[in-house]
Amino acid sequence: MSLPLILCKNICKSYYMGKVEVKALDNVSFSFPKGKFLAIVGPSGSGKSTLMNILGCLDTPDKGEYRLEDRLVNGLSSTELADLRNKKIGFIFQNFNLLSRYDVYANVELPLIYSGIRGKLRRKKVLEAIESVGLSDRIKHKPSELSGGQCQKVAIARALVNDPAIIFADEPTGNLDSVAGKEIISIFKKLVSQNKTVVMVTHDLNLASLTDGLIEMCDGHIINYKGL
Repeated sequence: MSLPLILCKNICKSYYMGKVEVKALDNVSFSFPKGKFLAIVGPSGSGKSTLMNILGCLDTPDKGEYRLEDRLVNGLSSTELADLRNKKIGFIFQNFNLLSRYDVYANVELPLIYSGIRGKLRRKKVLEAIESVGLSDRIKHKPSELSGGQCQKVAIARALVNDPAIIFADEPTGNLDSVAGKEIISIFKKLVSQNKTVVMVTHDLNLASLTDGLIEMCDGHIINYKGL
């Protein structure tokens, strides 16, 4: 049996509002395999964004164990976490987070610049990522010249360009109409068919029902888990 891509054991994370401790995650445990589509759902304040930040190595747990590709993430330095994010993880956000002064090509290229990839290989990777989301005819357009759905496709291409092991999407359809939202989910499903792993935080239970696995959260706990 192959090792899970994601393994969490008794993850705890607390924040303080003044002197009051708020348990954002309270003994959260689950595992999830490679090459599948996972949705994390729950009301505001349920802990789903905190969980995604930990899974995406943007934050660290106070207690518990988190392994990504069987690598223990706990205890890694900020430099090691940044390196892990750059090499293994792609992020997609509700507000796209594109640079308005840059065209599609330049936005998608940025992670490769940070990775030190140069020349023909960098150009090849950028063009392939843009083509994979169907935007080759918009390559010189800036975000202001694109629809919301097209901007999110640019963000997906940027997340893919470093060939990450896992893609985290935070409310990726939240600012899109239903047609554009379904297009984004179709792209995610295509990526999963190519053995990518996608983890999506969403409020939309209809979209969540289209995934392979579901984590439902409330008050820092997993109250329902449909795993694999």
